[in-house]
Amino acid sequence: MTSNEFLSSVMSFQEEAFDRKGFDEHIRNILREPKKVVEVSFPVRLRNNEIRVFKGFRVLHSNFLGPGKGGIRYAPYVNLQEIIALAMLMTWKNALHRLPYGGAKGGVIVNPRSLEEWEIENLTRAFTRAISEHIGSNKDISAPDINTDEKIMAWIADEYSNIKGTFDPAVVTGKPVNFYGIEGRKESTGYGAGMVLEYFLKKYLKKSKPRIAVQGFGNAGYYFSKYLVSKGYDIYAISDSTAGIKSENGIDIEHAKKYKDERRYFKDCSRGDLCYIIGNGEYQIIDNEELIKMDADVLVLAATENQITKNNADEVKAKLIVEIANGPVTYEADKILKEKGVVILPDLLVNGGGVVVSYFEWLQNREWKRWGREKVMKKLYEHMINTSKQVYEYSLKHNMDLRTASYDLSLNYLWDVAKYRI
Repeated sequence: MTSNEFLSSVMSFQEEAFDRKGFDEHIRNILREPKKVVEVSFPVRLRNNEIRVFKGFRVLHSNFLGPGKGGIRYAPYVNLQEIIALAMLMTWKNALHRLPYGGAKGGVIVNPRSLEEWEIENLTRAFTRAISEHIGSNKDISAPDINTDEKIMAWIADEYSNIKGTFDPAVVTGKPVNFYGIEGRKESTGYGAGMVLEYFLKKYLKKSKPRIAVQGFGNAGYYFSKYLVSKGYDIYAISDSTAGIKSENGIDIEHAKKYKDERRYFKDCSRGDLCYIIGNGEYQIIDNEELIKMDADVLVLAATENQITKNNADEVKAKLIVEIANGPVTYEADKILKEKGVVILPDLLVNGGGVVVSYFEWLQNREWKRWGREKVMKKLYEHMINTSKQVYEYSLKHNMDLRTASYDLSLNYLWDVAKYRI
């Protein structure tokens, strides 16, 4: 599926929400059109004194609820349509979670694995300079996303502060803990998703040991799995972009993480001793399509968008799908899965833990205070359970699925504020 199709899919969910609200075209345009679209080209000095020009984007979709908030990704496939779609999703997500943020997103077209660390720093600082007038702790706040991390956030904060002549760590979140970051941010998306799943398992799946498969074993997929295992659940399959590992004895999450850190790809899991340990004595190498179609009770989508489409939705056997990635189920696939009776825990709700703890970090920075991990996790749990409860009760009251309930609750709040600001 192309990025244009991804944008179309996101907009289709959005338009359905507008339809239910009965909005005319003028109001729809106010809420659907991005406030600002920035495209920049910027030179970066690389090894051997080579200077290359890179292209990047920053989209502010909405600022009705507050400054823009959304991650920055580095990837060769980044394009403007994808960034607009992701910024839209951030608008809806922030509204659902009642955060004082609008939606934003950014990205640079680059393969970071082809660059050395100092080259990535040069690129990051150059991109920051290129978009500096469009970002700020009260204007547009970035965070880590695909192929970006706490180190990159620290470079952005430092470069931005140098430009403005005053130190402003709140311009980004997801920074190193000792560089005005917050404890618990790294695991917040995965842990938050685990908290949401725990809540809904009791509502929709009465199994004490559901079969759980996780597509995407990056930061969010790992911490989600770690959280579930700590609560007594087993993960039966995991995958990355290259391959997956399936085991009827359950996956050893920590050994899998160690393998990924050392060797990067599961497709290279050919040494029997290592795979044997990951699979607790039994394993089978599978691909991502096999994982999506496997006989699991819970399918967790923690990779990228467009993983379940109209072409493979009929073959999904899971009874419950957890969307940790943004937009992993397309609009058309969503309809097919609903007809099959599959319960979908939507991305707007599930992956909100990251931005919730980013909000805590932003508050901490603005007040020049430090929050301990225990406080962060307690407040994250309270927030994710409270929002899950609101979505569930709204869905029951109005006889609708959880995604529809999430969009309606989000739009109700967004419009309640926006109508006073137009």
